[in-house]
Amino acid sequence: MLRNMLPAYATALGTQSSAATIPVTLAQSLKNGVRENIAVFVVPLCATIHLAGSTMKIVACSMAIMYMAGEPVLLSQYTGFIMMLGIAMVAAPGVPGGAIMAALGLLQSMLGFNETLQALMIALYIAMDSFGTACNVTGDGAIAVVVDKIAGKKEEGV
Repeated sequence: MLRNMLPAYATALGTQSSAATIPVTLAQSLKNGVRENIAVFVVPLCATIHLAGSTMKIVACSMAIMYMAGEPVLLSQYTGFIMMLGIAMVAAPGVPGGAIMAALGLLQSMLGFNETLQALMIALYIAMDSFGTACNVTGDGAIAVVVDKIAGKKEEGV
């Protein structure tokens, strides 16, 4: 299945956009055996709300910046931040840099990032945005397979 998702992965590396990669992700999900009616629903939905790669990047980059700035990184502080970030990522657009723009308010209010740290965070995030997007679209294909399997079991039980 991962081999089938390579075209979507490569497209995401080039476009840095989950939304722009939808047609390729959809085609590769169909090659993975996902039924068309499931794939056409799950892939666009996931391209909008499933940003696991972006979330991981934001958490890792913010920790690195806090360490570099000499700020303490507390588990209690990051637990709330990660939960709120998960909610914010649902509203983040699937365009290049959309996730970091949606997260700036949380970085400021929950982690105390000033304008300089936010600018550094944006630059660091954009520099590696393509890899997070590639993780997102590969995960979208995996979610489509899982939903297809769950829907198949429910249809057998009916």
